[in-house]
Amino acid sequence: MTFSKFVTSWALLFVSLWISACSDTQDQQDKQTTVPQAEELLTVYKSPTCGCCAEWVDHVESASYATETNHPENLEAIKDHYKVPGNLRSCHTAVSKKGYVFEGHVPARYIKQFLDNPPKEAIGLTVPGMPVGSPGMEVGDKFSPYKVILLKQDGTIQTFASIDGPSQQ
Repeated sequence: MTFSKFVTSWALLFVSLWISACSDTQDQQDKQTTVPQAEELLTVYKSPTCGCCAEWVDHVESASYATETNHPENLEAIKDHYKVPGNLRSCHTAVSKKGYVFEGHVPARYIKQFLDNPPKEAIGLTVPGMPVGSPGMEVGDKFSPYKVILLKQDGTIQTFASIDGPSQQ
């Protein structure tokens, strides 16, 4: 093999690898653009040791919500700040970028429904307590019906959704 054929062979190999690398880069860019974007960022305030809260965070993340978790020393102060009535509280509080509150084990589908068309004068939604079978509170096939409550700025509430079975979550 002559020197010029040797250089030509290496040049062809280099060009071929370069074209391949550019193609792979484009494939990676295409893959990145097809990844769904998060619906909304929810800032979650919870105890660092609460397992059901972590399960609820997993639930909303699997529904395409981004989360940022905080562990405040005084969780009740967060609930007070966002005007969640004492009798309608749960173990964690999530807040949207626009300041809407989602207290407790609210199913992601109702968060989406709320954020897509926020009711006038609404603060947010709550699932008081910790109903068995709600997102993050799954215990085998056990389920307790519960309500998702709409919180309004004037302090009134109303039922946003009645959940009678797991398929409605």
